[in-house]
Amino acid sequence: MAITKTLNVEGMSCKHCVMNVSKALSAIPGVKKVDVNLDKGLAKVKMESDISDSVFGAAITEAGYDFKGVAA
Repeated sequence: MAITKTLNVEGMSCKHCVMNVSKALSAIPGVKKVDVNLDKGLAKVKMESDISDSVFGAAITEAGYDFKGVAA
């Protein structure tokens, strides 16, 4: 059963940013699909099993963007 989390990401301003965030999140083991919405500043991630928010935060920060937590 796939688990989905929606992450708040700040600092994205163009499609290149979307690609960077998608690439960073897709590289995390266990992530099956990533859908980044530039206008809303959200990244929806589908994963095989639960992955810690801090893992997502580290990947987003390392890519050069600000992780603002998991959306409700």
